[in-house]
Amino acid sequence: MKPDGKTVTLGVRTLTPEEITRFAERPSETRFVLDERATHRIDAGAALRQKLVDAGLPLYGVTTGFGDSARRVIPKDKAEALQRDVLAFHLAGVGPPAPAEVVRAAMVIRANCLARGSSGVRRELVELLLACVAHDLVPAVPQRGSVGASGDLTPLCYIANLLAGRGEVTVHGERRPADDALRERGLGPWEPEPKEALALVNGTSFSSAYAVITLERATRLVTVAELCTAMACESLCADRGHYDPVIHQHKPHPGQQASAVGLLALLDGPGLSRDHPFPLEGKPQTIGDSVRELELPIQEPYSLRCAPQVIGVLRDTLTWVRRWVTVEINSVDDNPLFDPGTEAVYTGGNFYAGHIGQAMDALKIAVANVGDLLDRQLQLLVDEKYNRGLTPNLQPSTDGDDPEAGVRFGFKAAQITCSALTAEALKSAVPATLFSRSTECHNQDKVSMGTIAARDAYAVVDLVEHVAAVHLLAGCQAIDLRGTDRAANAVQRMHRIVRDRVPALDDDRRMDADMEAVVSLIRTGALHPIDDGPR
Repeated sequence: MKPDGKTVTLGVRTLTPEEITRFAERPSETRFVLDERATHRIDAGAALRQKLVDAGLPLYGVTTGFGDSARRVIPKDKAEALQRDVLAFHLAGVGPPAPAEVVRAAMVIRANCLARGSSGVRRELVELLLACVAHDLVPAVPQRGSVGASGDLTPLCYIANLLAGRGEVTVHGERRPADDALRERGLGPWEPEPKEALALVNGTSFSSAYAVITLERATRLVTVAELCTAMACESLCADRGHYDPVIHQHKPHPGQQASAVGLLALLDGPGLSRDHPFPLEGKPQTIGDSVRELELPIQEPYSLRCAPQVIGVLRDTLTWVRRWVTVEINSVDDNPLFDPGTEAVYTGGNFYAGHIGQAMDALKIAVANVGDLLDRQLQLLVDEKYNRGLTPNLQPSTDGDDPEAGVRFGFKAAQITCSALTAEALKSAVPATLFSRSTECHNQDKVSMGTIAARDAYAVVDLVEHVAAVHLLAGCQAIDLRGTDRAANAVQRMHRIVRDRVPALDDDRRMDADMEAVVSLIRTGALHPIDDGPR
């Protein structure tokens, strides 16, 4: 682990989405260990589970079948074989493998659930899971196959399969058989005791993993959207008076007010954007005696004027989504649950991903709307009818004698790409939770679709990150055309960061690599205006 690494305890304290995302993106920087108090609770839960099995009691998924087969009681000497069977028939996932960052997050979230001590598993199982986390053994987990009902049964089964020494894992970018990877590190394989396989797969950890990564990346997008808007205002010499706090005091949504304050801070000082044209000081434009055109527009298009109202919705959505996701990742979400204090066992439905599904459906709609806002701003930048003297499609500036003037197209294709990305984001924002299905012989007759909602939200954030990247590239090109030294300080700083990675467009060239370079800046938070005053 690196010297700046952080040790995080599981099982007692509240684990945060930020901590999980930090580990998922940079696994060498965080180490997870069991809290000592948690180990005692885990041991007590496992002892109670074994006591109830030894007593010959019918326990769901332990000495009974699963789902609609729960009425079938099996002999207690078959309980371990039942758990091994869980690991076989749930390996039914399809589609491309989930991103490594999502699988890492799912493993930590699952360990945190089991560390709460109510799942009836042995301490050794949780420690093995954390050892795999520490060695960054990432199993191949197909993305599709969960309706978020009895938890993420199928995807989580691939993580359980790793602990049993089966399947494949990625180690340092190389796909390896899981048993080899475990053996080389002196680990496993795990042989499940009653309830243990079910405890690993019967929860919301996979959908929650998508949710925490999406949450943190969407949080970064808020700042990026405000940076994009500020750059568009500077590029178009627009009216920054639309962000005056007096306006937003009359509609005091916290997110809207915060975005307005942030935009004014980014546009502070001398720059290309202008103040509202109607203070009584100076020489305001007056109506006069005849119809005429104003020298400057009295107000900007909605994509600039209403930016705090659009971005503010995302800000406020993130506030309650963070609260819901934090509760979910610190919950015991499998079934049945064991209470050592009363020696009781409870069956319920904490594996239902309803809160994750609702949160992710709302978040992806808010993110897609911000993407659409940025796409509209980009249209203003590239269209010579609206970009206030900038070149058509932001093509490099040329003089009238340049023979190449008619065969340069600047951001024409990039704008089409941006429009396609935006359309796909908006299409993907349809709420997945509305599409509940009855499954498993009507035992799961009302399902959450939380996993699909979370995957969709993750995809929408990815799309809008790319929309923002095109916007930032276009904005930097526009600032180059206006004169970089004329822009506001914060915009100049952002321009420098982008230009350190991507040169100005002085002739037509392929732009796909440029876009990915800026997406990397967005995801790492490199564009955040840390040097330009409070936000």
